[in-house]
Amino acid sequence: MARVLVLYYSTYGHIETMAAAVAEGARSAGADVVVKRVPELMPDEVARAAGAKLDQAAPVASPNELADYDAIIFGTPTRFGNMAAQMRNFLDQTGGLWAQGKLIGRVGSVFTSSANQHGGQETTITSFHTTLFHHGMVVVGLPYSFADQMGIEEVKGGSPYGATTLTGNDGARQPSQIDLAGARFQGKHVAEIAKRLRA
Repeated sequence: MARVLVLYYSTYGHIETMAAAVAEGARSAGADVVVKRVPELMPDEVARAAGAKLDQAAPVASPNELADYDAIIFGTPTRFGNMAAQMRNFLDQTGGLWAQGKLIGRVGSVFTSSANQHGGQETTITSFHTTLFHHGMVVVGLPYSFADQMGIEEVKGGSPYGATTLTGNDGARQPSQIDLAGARFQGKHVAEIAKRLRA
């Protein structure tokens, strides 16, 4: 059985919701799945003033535990076309794992959100991949066998790089059924690849 970590940062809850769907997909492939989040860097009063969702149930991860998993699926909101500072700060603490080659051959995958369709989702994921490559991870995206990412009949997230969702400028839009289906597909796809690699 592959061990999969879904590791996310979520300010307003959109990525938290996507993380639950990713975990559901990974479990459907028979994986042992753990969902954790990275620490918040904003002081509580600043986070509250910004309307951040502070009641997230997932426990906080530590960088060294990443080596305990066969696959890690990372979720981060988009910040100016890049990952959020909270996720970057967490990854910047994994130098010891890098020095020991602890993540070489593990599966890495990324999902994200942005306010609008042109908010940098693809650059967030592909720039995140750079860190995964430096760790020697096997990078997995969301293949076009998830056909719902195609078409223009409605606003929807998703790309071959990973599952995505759109929040709207005011954050009111929640992940759609297609967005969540993409997240589940990605979770299952990663878990299946991790299982084969583990074997």
